[in-house]
Amino acid sequence: MTITNILLTLVVLVVAIAAIFYYIKKKKNEEVETTINVDDKTYTLDVMKEFVKRRLDEITKVNLYDIGLSEEELKRRKNKKYELKKALKGCTYGDVNDKKYVQELIYDLLSSEYGVDETNISKAIPFDIPSLLTAQDKFDILIYAYKKDFGYEALTELIKKYNLADLKYIEGESKPSYVITAKEIEDIYEKENIQLSFSDKLSIVVQRIYQHYKGYSTIDEVRDMNIDGVSGGVSGLPESFLSQVAQTASGDYLNQVAEHKVPRACDSIWIFFQGKSIRLAFLSFGTEAELKRVCQNIYKYNNPGQLSDTNGYKINEMKDGSRVVVVRPSFSETWAFFVRKFDVKRATLEQLVRDPGKEDTIELLKFLVKGARITAITGEQGSGKTTLLMGMIENIYETMNIRVQETAFELHLRKIYPTRNILTFRETDTISGQEGLDVQKKTDGSVNIIGEVATDPVASWMIQAAQVASKFTLFTHHAKTFPNLVTALRNSMLRTGVFTDEKTAEEQVVQVLNFDIHQVKDFRGKRYIERITECIPVENKNEYTFDHRNEKTLEGKFDKFFDNATHYFTKSTDRQLYTYRNIMEYIDGEYVITNPISDQNLKEMRENMDATDVEAFDKFVEKHWGKKLATVSVSADDYEEANKPKRRGRKPREI
Repeated sequence: MTITNILLTLVVLVVAIAAIFYYIKKKKNEEVETTINVDDKTYTLDVMKEFVKRRLDEITKVNLYDIGLSEEELKRRKNKKYELKKALKGCTYGDVNDKKYVQELIYDLLSSEYGVDETNISKAIPFDIPSLLTAQDKFDILIYAYKKDFGYEALTELIKKYNLADLKYIEGESKPSYVITAKEIEDIYEKENIQLSFSDKLSIVVQRIYQHYKGYSTIDEVRDMNIDGVSGGVSGLPESFLSQVAQTASGDYLNQVAEHKVPRACDSIWIFFQGKSIRLAFLSFGTEAELKRVCQNIYKYNNPGQLSDTNGYKINEMKDGSRVVVVRPSFSETWAFFVRKFDVKRATLEQLVRDPGKEDTIELLKFLVKGARITAITGEQGSGKTTLLMGMIENIYETMNIRVQETAFELHLRKIYPTRNILTFRETDTISGQEGLDVQKKTDGSVNIIGEVATDPVASWMIQAAQVASKFTLFTHHAKTFPNLVTALRNSMLRTGVFTDEKTAEEQVVQVLNFDIHQVKDFRGKRYIERITECIPVENKNEYTFDHRNEKTLEGKFDKFFDNATHYFTKSTDRQLYTYRNIMEYIDGEYVITNPISDQNLKEMRENMDATDVEAFDKFVEKHWGKKLATVSVSADDYEEANKPKRRGRKPREI
């Protein structure tokens, strides 16, 4: 082959290689242009969200073995890929650390790959033109700014600073309500005059993209805050109602519905803040599909099973310990969820009991626990029963093993007391509360704690266990009065077939139950202990006589017989099995120690305390009800008569 031919061949090869390289480069540029076509829509939230989803999908699905990496680089990339997969899964369960990891990655993708800069970021959210910002935009900016200073107390600080939790009248409504309106958010935003750097703006954009991709939509940041809870889908018109409205409503009303002036179910977002249910009128999920997406994702931690039309509700916990309840049609009229949070750091008696007279009330609560009294904590939903229970548990002696039974994990006692012997059980689809309580008997527990006595079998077993299976029991219940509590527990015993006679069942209840602590949440959302009530069983005295033997006449013998018969029928028909009295009451905004504890309970409480607590308890009894009452032995009637309540001139109130 001549030199000329060789040179021609080389030239052809170079031209071919150059052509191939040019073609590949052109194709790549076309793909990039297709991926990031710079126009007015390139930097909108929806387009950037699709880019983030595609890129994260590529990162997690790429086959690292096809790239030809070194062993060290392969190992590093595998670890990074695994960490991302784990974070993408964990962030949907409410794990704030996984959420931060995913958000940091999105931040890097947008700033380094997508080309978001100071100029084009305002196409996503118009930061520089306040008049174009929506109420949600302004709220997101406010929460971001407050979060930098106050962390997860940001929403609490914002609400307190501007009195957003006060009752107020809003346009179109005749009665005041707890609501935060778009107008209030806009006014606050104007007052705050927040200055944002590019990094701040990008972080807010990242949060908006994240919450519609892996988060919980508009409640994503709200759910993370240190509030009592958040719920959605619990007000407004469900989609199923719209067709009914269309058939019956007037034209004006239909226009209002079409223009979203009438709240829909997907516009329903409520928070539970310091005992108050507050509607966030400025936030919305936007569509029924978005509300449905949140409901389908928010309960998934630890794979609790599928939410379906057949199984229309799920009760579960989230990774941070929040309790979540989700319901769906046709069980409920619309998709809805309820997230309830429990702040374990604040669950101390000193934090919970704040009104005048708190010192004596806190002491009394501590003595009830140290004295091993079987105690019910009653009250309506949201009145603070579980939180008070958490605060009381702190005073159980460390030598006692604690066993807990709950519907869903709420107390999380091992987070607070990691060195104590504590084990919690909960109901599952295959294990009932009754079975769980049966297992507890075989786990060397000293104290049984039942998160909520909500079913008849659990109530029945609780009474039985309190008699023989543990030293004492603490539980919560929804009863409104003390007689209601006794009646409810008695009826549970009857319905489960443990007893068939009402009097016998009631007698078992009152013999077990020592005290009832009743929590109240008033219409302003204030939570306090309304009363502490003692149950005093009435002794079944033998009042029958044999006086008929001393009678000489038949008429006299009949009279004595009828006396005994009268005693018998009185006991059979209307025998009083217990009395009750308030040991402490909340009167005129103040906790007041009232009637004395019965002698029997005083004696048993002292027997269960150590020497130091016995001494403190004796001083407490002497201070409020007289000298050395804990050591004397008198009947309950004599004890009550000798120790009239000292109530600073107030007349004792009927329960």
